[in-house]
Amino acid sequence: MTTTPLPIGLVQTAARHHAAADPDAFAADVRRVLGDHPGLRLLAYPELHLCGHEPDEDPVAVMNAAAEPLDGPRGARLAALARELGIWLVPGSVYERGADGLVYNTAPVYSPEGARVAEYRKIFPWRPYETTASGGTFVVLDLPGHGRLGLTICYDAWFPETTRHLAWQGADLVLNLVRTPTVDRAQEVVLARANAIVNQVFMASLNAALPDGVGRSVVVGPEGDLRAEAGPGPEEVVTDVLDLGEARRVRTRGTAGLARVWDPFEEGRAPLELPLYGGRIDPGRWRRGAGG
Repeated sequence: MTTTPLPIGLVQTAARHHAAADPDAFAADVRRVLGDHPGLRLLAYPELHLCGHEPDEDPVAVMNAAAEPLDGPRGARLAALARELGIWLVPGSVYERGADGLVYNTAPVYSPEGARVAEYRKIFPWRPYETTASGGTFVVLDLPGHGRLGLTICYDAWFPETTRHLAWQGADLVLNLVRTPTVDRAQEVVLARANAIVNQVFMASLNAALPDGVGRSVVVGPEGDLRAEAGPGPEEVVTDVLDLGEARRVRTRGTAGLARVWDPFEEGRAPLELPLYGGRIDPGRWRRGAGG
């Protein structure tokens, strides 16, 4: 299948304080980035970009104050902005007030037509520090003419099942929205490359800038090559142009023309039981040790 290259922009920047996250100011920032980088088709911001808080604030109070339904005023403004600029917009994740009354860490995606076409709730909050409810659905969406996008948020990248499920669902690019201010960002960069290699997908790991994150956002190709990497400083916009069809080529021909990781389970082979999960991730079995 012929694909059109996708110009992407990852805005590595500090979070906006939730009480001062003026939608007009965010819109002005998006317009500024596009003015400096014309031609971008997909623009993304880090985890909880519009829901920031000061170090001395109670995170739970901030979470509850900033939470809105996705179809609330904030969502309407974001959809209108995507339509105005004609881009795929991922404004970072937001605190979502679900219909069940719980608060989720959720990444919405808006199309160039101004529709919310996907929303992903973080499956693996960083316990015990994060108190949002856990999502339970792997999310991919089609970017017509370009390929398929999968969504993860920060700590999700530490669980190989997450990216594997997205790749199994056909994701060519996995966008991981991050807010990591700690030294383990070094490990996250390794994980971005490892997830790309073992799943043969593009990985875009977008971290916040100081003081909310330590940067080092990366774009990784489906063979694990580091295509772009930001520094650890203040705001930086990482740009790249991705032919997402390359992920499918790598799966077909192999990494370095050799490793075709989707081929071993050929038709007619007996199913492989997964004793670790009993065929699924069940919280009651999660802590069972190997061989226990």
